Amino acid sequence: MKMRSGFCALAFLVAGSSWADEGNSAAQANNPLANMTAFNMQNYYIGDVSGTSEDANQFWFRYATPFSLGKSDWLLRASLPINTYPTPPDGGHRTGVGDLNLFASWLIDTGNPAVSFGFGPQITTPTASDDAVGSGKWSGGLVNVLFDASNPKFQYGYLASWQHSFAGDDDRSDVNLATFQPFLFYQLGGGTYLRAAPIWLYNLHNDDYSVPLGLGIGQVIKRQKTVYNFFIEPQGSVADRGDGQPKWQIFAGLNLQFLN
Repeated sequence: MKMRSGFCALAFLVAGSSWADEGNSAAQANNPLANMTAFNMQNYYIGDVSGTSEDANQFWFRYATPFSLGKSDWLLRASLPINTYPTPPDGGHRTGVGDLNLFASWLIDTGNPAVSFGFGPQITTPTASDDAVGSGKWSGGLVNVLFDASNPKFQYGYLASWQHSFAGDDDRSDVNLATFQPFLFYQLGGGTYLRAAPIWLYNLHNDDYSVPLGLGIGQVIKRQKTVYNFFIEPQGSVADRGDGQPKWQIFAGLNLQFLN
């Protein structure tokens, strides 16, 4: 049994405005792909993997930087996971570098600097150090994102993503994966906030799916020109089908934004 390939390939995008309004700074901290350089370290500890009696782990490095093409504004992000997956029927786990995901988003001017809407192409490359921790496929697709930070207390949005394999190891399963990620953030004051950002996944290749829900807490701290955003969010499955899905997991991380 292999962990689902889409987990390795998912790219999380939240686009938004800058930190020009200090009174809205905590709200904007959850726009990690805003018009600034960002570096994120995020971890999923998966306590129960369906189809096994084992746990798993996925640690992400993510780097984003803005750029322009003519008069259009874009964001480029690279995401690379370190995966630890169970390997039944042999038992035990394999750990290694997973598949690299690259994403470029065209940010459309909505007329409101607090409301962001973007879409663009993504590509996942088979950079995994071991077959057990990657898909073995080249995949391409699209991502669409909406983020609304108009309210300093409550921010919301979604990420919709799809990708399909087009090359790679013929002996490996094809990738045809759709995801939808709603996200909700409620500011408690003093940089502390509540959060929910589960990833709902549907595998169009074999009809497997995963629908978790979560509730977490985070803390934003600004020091000179760096914004530190710590968070933890336990998540549990309310519906799933197929092997390799998380029955429960803990999502935690540190997002860094570097102000101009």
